[in-house]
Amino acid sequence: MKNERFGLLDVGSNTIRLVIFEMDEHHSISELQNIKTPARLVQYLDEDKVMSEEGIQVLLTVLRSFLDIADRYDITKSRAIATAAIRQSTNREAIIKRVNDELGLELEILPEEREAFYGNYAVRHTMDVMDGISIDIGGGSTELTLYKNKEVKSSHSFPFGAVSLQHQFFDGKQHNDKKAIEKARSWVNKQFKSLKWVKSAGVPLVGIGGSARNYADIHQRQINYPIAGIHEYRMTPQELMDTFDILTSSSMDELSDLDGLSEDRRDIIIPAGIVFTELMAVMKSKGFVISSRGLREGIMIEQLNDMYDEPYDLYGVKRQTVQRLFNQYNIRTISAHQRIILADRLIAMLKEKEIVSVKDKHLYLVHYAATLYYLGSYIEDDSESQHTFYIISNSNLNGFSHRDRVRLALLASYKNRSLFKQYVKDVEDWFDDEEKEVLLYLGCIIKFAEALNDSRVNFVEDIDIKEGKDDDYELHITYKGNAIAEEYRANKHKNHLERVFGKPLTLVFHTDSDGPSLSEG
Repeated sequence: MKNERFGLLDVGSNTIRLVIFEMDEHHSISELQNIKTPARLVQYLDEDKVMSEEGIQVLLTVLRSFLDIADRYDITKSRAIATAAIRQSTNREAIIKRVNDELGLELEILPEEREAFYGNYAVRHTMDVMDGISIDIGGGSTELTLYKNKEVKSSHSFPFGAVSLQHQFFDGKQHNDKKAIEKARSWVNKQFKSLKWVKSAGVPLVGIGGSARNYADIHQRQINYPIAGIHEYRMTPQELMDTFDILTSSSMDELSDLDGLSEDRRDIIIPAGIVFTELMAVMKSKGFVISSRGLREGIMIEQLNDMYDEPYDLYGVKRQTVQRLFNQYNIRTISAHQRIILADRLIAMLKEKEIVSVKDKHLYLVHYAATLYYLGSYIEDDSESQHTFYIISNSNLNGFSHRDRVRLALLASYKNRSLFKQYVKDVEDWFDDEEKEVLLYLGCIIKFAEALNDSRVNFVEDIDIKEGKDDDYELHITYKGNAIAEEYRANKHKNHLERVFGKPLTLVFHTDSDGPSLSEG
């Protein structure tokens, strides 16, 4: 499957969206197009849940426009889904028929349980949060799903969302009316307490959808967050409440100028915040985690997993993410494999000599960083370190927390101590001095491992450390073939390894045609 395109029309209660995905031969998913309009269909439902003709015309107009755009792409497959607003309409069959008759489009009403399933499916397959409750608050419904060890335990759909709450409690009032907020808080709190598995769950709350993303965007702008991306961004309950307080204390004009807040969510961002903050309180959750992958990505990932051999695995998210980056930037397999072997061997010897102590959480990052080392050379060789750090630290990498993203970027981009200090400067308070030193040392080791394979033909067969005569160390490097390039490069960069040893280092190169290779143990 190479560059297959899939079109998805998502008719929500608040927005209607067209997303065109492209899937390459490595099962990586990218968006070619993502456009939306805030149709607010839920506001066209009367007391009897009948959608008015005005609402149907809004739906038809938007879909007609989006279908015209979709026709300009070479789409292999397409799907049109509708959620709460159409689902709750008592005249939904007539709406579906109108869409089919006038546009030739089959509009599929997504049941509540499937809507909750897809959003949670995306969360579990793209995040490293093992236990949590996912929440997808739409315009007219709110889906909650509890999962433990990435297995779904319970799910529920509430028939209220950001738009319907705005109409129920704020209609004809100021967007931040204090009495309306308190009344809405009490009502929403009562709804959540009705679910036994929600009360005192104590797991992270994972936010899906535009409202959750907006809260993360606003908070990041308020604190001048140093890297890009919101997937797996984490907020404490206090940080979430502080962001909510900014919104409730701002006028509508001030909200228009608030960085991170989408213009079309100004009037519903407070009702959404009431849902998030009340749920956090009922759950006694210690963290709000944002997923930028939701219902639409869940649909795509499930489709790929059904068609192929689980390209999106529940428990191998990091590994598969690194593999996709590896493929995307055309990294040579043989070079990456040798870097991992050499770095592993160096670390094992350093640990044996009790020169360094490396925790498991850092060791797996060494493997990934050795795999992706200098991927920025794909853009430009002269600034490969800078490009590598920027790409990794500012990409929404599935399965990686933001701090792990930066750790990975620091290791995979390591060139020298000066650049390392430059990169870490903006995240100075993320790591203590001890961890910064460990990351620096591990970067030195990966760089030296790269020097030992300068010709990219795996001449080096074995490495051994011996104590020298003058309070120094000797690194014995056994090789096959002509390792002149490796010898020159290793001696040129041995200062990086001397930094780790804390002593002078002598490199001793010799051949051993019959000795065991590193890959043979």
